[in-house]
Amino acid sequence: MQRINLSVVSEFVLVGLSDAPEVRFLLFVLFLVIYLATMAGNITILAAISTDIRLHNPMYFFLGNLSLLDILCPTITMPKMLEALLLENKAISFTGCMLQLFFLIDVVGTEIFLLAVMAYDRYIAICHPLQYTNIVRMELCAHLAVGTWVVGFFNSLLHTSLIFTLFFCDSNEVQQYYCDIPPMLALSCSSTYSREVVILTVAGVLGSSAFVVTVISYIYILVAILCMSSSESRHKAFSTCGSHLMVVCLFYGTTICTYVRPSSSYSPSQDRIVSMLYGILTPLLNPIIYSLRNKEVKCAVRRVISQVRTALTR
Repeated sequence: MQRINLSVVSEFVLVGLSDAPEVRFLLFVLFLVIYLATMAGNITILAAISTDIRLHNPMYFFLGNLSLLDILCPTITMPKMLEALLLENKAISFTGCMLQLFFLIDVVGTEIFLLAVMAYDRYIAICHPLQYTNIVRMELCAHLAVGTWVVGFFNSLLHTSLIFTLFFCDSNEVQQYYCDIPPMLALSCSSTYSREVVILTVAGVLGSSAFVVTVISYIYILVAILCMSSSESRHKAFSTCGSHLMVVCLFYGTTICTYVRPSSSYSPSQDRIVSMLYGILTPLLNPIIYSLRNKEVKCAVRRVISQVRTALTR
């Protein structure tokens, strides 16, 4: 039998979004502005929720968790992408790639479960308002939030261990601007069938379960809104919940499209676009959709901004 000489890969090269210098610089400026806006929006929301005692209730507690996740998600991927665009340094070590994938799957998985919890919280608040304070207590909220983070952690640990026990040889070019499951599966020179089955099963069961809970909760919410007697109340509630549902469907749709599919359907150019929707766009939109359209949050944000301005002018 002929022996094949395989060299173990010690580092990976992340394929950039463009090799043209003028395009790279424009993309760098664009994504830097988006990243800074995302950080500013979510940090401001966190500061407002933590400093305003009127926002210390279950809904804003979950919104605070969402803002934290929306800070972490782009921070895991975008700094390396910005470095590659500006300095053309596309190399990442094996350990760095593994950690990047682990933390990304951890944050994305946690957000999937958190959105389901938030949808259920809104269902209780709108459909069973008289029982809300008895059902949704802060102790229960803390347990649910911790549960989403714990499930996200172990889900990511499973996926990361499945990916990085594969053998990588010859080519080390990751066809993505960060380390992710589909491009790593495509890059491996080992058999990935058994791992794909496990990944598809776990991601399919957990992701679809959270998605079903979210959609059913919003269906009940929309039915309750349609039964409201006041047309103004219906319009306001429908506008808010419709925006929530739009962002939720965008996030779930893009993540399911990325992870719940066989590697044979992997398309690098398509995946780069899809990954930007859930990894860059939704963290930017979430503070606007979930928080800044709320009068209480807007008042708290104005107070935070005023305090910052006062501190800077001293």
